[in-house]
Amino acid sequence: MGDKIIKFLAYNGRISITCADTTKLVEEARKIHDLSPVATATLGRLLTIGVIMGSDLKSKKDNITLQIKANGPIGKLVAVVNKQLKIKGTVDNPQVDAPLNEFGKLDVGGVVGNSGYLTVIKDIGLKDPYVGVVPISSGEIAEDFARYFTESEQIRSAVALGVLVDKNGVKNAGGYLLSAMPDAKDDDITKIEKNIFEAGAISKMLENNFSLLDIAKKVTGDNSVKVIEDDLKPEYRCDCSREKIEKALVALGKNELNKILEEDGKAEIICHFCNKKYQFPKDDLLNLINKI
Repeated sequence: MGDKIIKFLAYNGRISITCADTTKLVEEARKIHDLSPVATATLGRLLTIGVIMGSDLKSKKDNITLQIKANGPIGKLVAVVNKQLKIKGTVDNPQVDAPLNEFGKLDVGGVVGNSGYLTVIKDIGLKDPYVGVVPISSGEIAEDFARYFTESEQIRSAVALGVLVDKNGVKNAGGYLLSAMPDAKDDDITKIEKNIFEAGAISKMLENNFSLLDIAKKVTGDNSVKVIEDDLKPEYRCDCSREKIEKALVALGKNELNKILEEDGKAEIICHFCNKKYQFPKDDLLNLINKI
C-alpha cells in the first residue's frame, strides 16, 4: 500500500476533513537525511501537514513552503510541496537527540522549542506570495498549525499529526486536518471535540490498522461522511537539477565564481533536500563565468 490522502465532508458539508497516510514518504526522508528517531518524528509531522495543505492547491505551478524556526536544538525545519503533492524537506540538525518526554514519547516539542515562528508561504500565482506567520505555541507542530489556520486563515481547525518510529524506521505516519465551514453549528463543534478526544493519537489509529475512512468517521462522529476526493498520492521527491544549480552559481556573479576558482579550482554543491552532489570542475566553472 502506498501513501495516500482522502478528502471528506461530514455533517452535510458543514465540516471538511482531509486524512493522510504518509508512512512511505516520511521513511524516504528518514533515509535521505539519516534522521534520528526524534528528528524523523519532527520532520515527518511537517511533511505530513505539508502534503495535506498541498492537496488544496489549484494550479500546477502553485507551491507552499513551510518553515519552523524556534529555539530548540533541531534548528530550522523547511518543507516545500507542489500541486502534484511532491514534497521535499530539510532540517538543520538531523541527528538531534533528546530523552523521551513525560508521556514516554519522542519529545518533538522539546527539540523544536517553544519560542519562535511558524511561517507559511503560498506561491499561488498572485503578484506576491501570501505569507502567514504565527508564534510557535508548543513546538509539537500540530497545535502550531491549528493556531496558524485559526489566526492567519480565520478557519476553526483541528490538526493531528503522528509518526511512529521503531528500530527498523518509520512504522507509520499520518495526520488529519479538520476544518469548520462558515455554516458549521456549535453543536457540530462540540461533538467533534468530544470525538477527537476519545479517538486518541493518529499514530495509534494507524497502528491499529484504521483506514483513512475509519479515522474520518471516528474523529467527526459522523458515520455517513462523504468521500469527495480519494486519488491523491503524496510522495517525497526533490526537483533539483544540474540546470537549477548552474543558475544559482551564475547568480553568484563573476567575482564570486572567480574567487571559488582561485581558492578551490572547482565547486561541489550538495542539495539540502536530497543530498545529491553536483560537481563543477574547473572547465565547467570557466564556462559559467564566460556566460555572465
